[in-house]
Amino acid sequence: MKTEPIVVEQTFKTPVEKVWKATTEKDQMRQWFFDAISEFEPIQGFQTQFNVRVENADYLHLWRVKEVVPLKRIVYEWRYGSVPGNSSVTWELSEAPDGTKLKLTHEGIETFPQENPVFRRASGQAGWNYFIRESLKKYLER
Repeated sequence: MKTEPIVVEQTFKTPVEKVWKATTEKDQMRQWFFDAISEFEPIQGFQTQFNVRVENADYLHLWRVKEVVPLKRIVYEWRYGSVPGNSSVTWELSEAPDGTKLKLTHEGIETFPQENPVFRRASGQAGWNYFIRESLKKYLER
């Protein structure tokens, strides 16, 4: 059963270039997103993996970059090691009167095992709201 994607939008009082770097450069991503990110490059076909511990369980994150339009859009496949399911995360940047608008869309979360609360829509929505509206916002506007 396909469900509506998670969509989070936020405008930052900073130029597109700064938001692009914060969302595509490994060292910056570690500061506001996942400090476990070992490697990341905004290059189509690039793959990375890293572990995140949540509530005494390990989740191996597997990412593969599917599309890159510099300063505008990056899409990557988001899966978990040994867990069935496959999702896609799209980051879209556009100029806004006050700076930069980011629109994040996470599709396919319903393909993950829904008996695990970590993979449920409410958990994903809360996580993206935190990362975009709190953590990234604080990082960019410091």
